[in-house]
Amino acid sequence: MDSGSQANVTREELSHSNEDPSECCTTASTRLNDNTFLRLEDSTKLIGIQVVLILAYSTIILLGVVGNFLVIYVVCKFKTLRTVTNFFIANLAVADLLVNTLCLPFTLIYTLVGEWKFGQILCFVLPYAQGLAVHISTVTLNVIALDRHRCIVYHLETKMSKDMCFVVIGITWTISAVLASPLAIFREYGTFNFQPEQSIQVCTEKWPGSSRDGTIYSISMLLLQYVLPLSIISFAYIRIWSKLKNHVSPGGRSDRHHRRRKTTKMLVTMVVVFAVSWLPFHAFQLAIDIDNSVLDMKDFKLLYTVFHIIAMCSTFANPILYGWMNNNYRTAFITVFKCERRMDCVHPKSRVRVQTQNTLETGDIVSPHLNATDAKVCD
Repeated sequence: MDSGSQANVTREELSHSNEDPSECCTTASTRLNDNTFLRLEDSTKLIGIQVVLILAYSTIILLGVVGNFLVIYVVCKFKTLRTVTNFFIANLAVADLLVNTLCLPFTLIYTLVGEWKFGQILCFVLPYAQGLAVHISTVTLNVIALDRHRCIVYHLETKMSKDMCFVVIGITWTISAVLASPLAIFREYGTFNFQPEQSIQVCTEKWPGSSRDGTIYSISMLLLQYVLPLSIISFAYIRIWSKLKNHVSPGGRSDRHHRRRKTTKMLVTMVVVFAVSWLPFHAFQLAIDIDNSVLDMKDFKLLYTVFHIIAMCSTFANPILYGWMNNNYRTAFITVFKCERRMDCVHPKSRVRVQTQNTLETGDIVSPHLNATDAKVCD
């Protein structure tokens, strides 16, 4: 509908609108009831709370943009970082960068203002963008886990080719786009009249049937993008960890085995951070789906926003984990920073050695050392 023919949104329709777990570009104010419009018990209108929210979202956006861009840059720049697993990690970074740039700034403004100020097009685009990004993250984490499970548990030395890797990434985006599509299709941008001479613009879900359709979709997405993926990932890494723990390496393969354990430990930590970050948000969403009276609880909007902030911390956590738990990512990051500070390229203090990669492990994050020629990122 164009702006001139926007349908007025009734209070009943808004109160039955369902917020989906993947739809985090909008906030609790999408699910509207009487208290929302009368601004009762809305702590997000307090100046102190707004300052904290601005600082929290700004920090997440800054760390997410810088960290994820850095991950994408070093994977593209360093030849020895261009492995299958690293391409999947870069795909994760692209998804998180999408959230940091397209969703969180608008979410912050919407939370503070309490009204949709971004027009009809963004009403459809922004929720879809974050739904897409969340699905990409969960599917990619599954792909990484299953690929390593294939290589380590079954000792399959035939690694996935880079061409096949890009095909898998394309399939990941396609599947995610389909799963997130209801967030753009079943949506309405309209005007809410809550007093005779007062109205605001809103962006809400609009399901063709009853509100039960939205609840069914919401619970389905909870299972598809959280419960089922984490179950598969947990199964894969438990088997991988058991295999590595009980493995006795021949003399010449001890370094390779050690790298596999370190890489697996980092990937497991990534999954744990993702699961813990999203758990409060999903639990709160499930409570809403089970009992709509949760919408009327005191400080509902503030609680929803806090859980959303916790979930969004996962968008900047991965680059920190790479730098902390992986020597080669840390070396690459430091090299980039040194090049930004100096005109000539300087190797990090931890000496980068030249080493021919004849036995690069299938699924390894990086080779044992960056090539000296690859470390020169200023060329």
